[in-house]
Amino acid sequence: MEYAITKVSTKGQIVIPTYLRDDVETGDEFLMIKDDGRIILKSMKSLASSIRDDLAFAKEVEKAWQEYDKGKFVKKSKEDFLKELRAC
Repeated sequence: MEYAITKVSTKGQIVIPTYLRDDVETGDEFLMIKDDGRIILKSMKSLASSIRDDLAFAKEVEKAWQEYDKGKFVKKSKEDFLKELRAC
């Protein structure tokens, strides 16, 4: 395992030291996960191609839960819900 200590710039950028990025190329994409004070970087090269769709879906679900927690959901009958859904 390799590790490094780095700083965040005033623009929010983080430098990956040279010896940790020997297989990283300009334009490469990374998945960033923030959890309990940790930030994890995972190269998108090594993830399944469907992960983008899964991540987009997870983001929308999280957004919906936040709206629900704020009380922004409205209770509707099944018929009203379907009617509104079909109008989209």
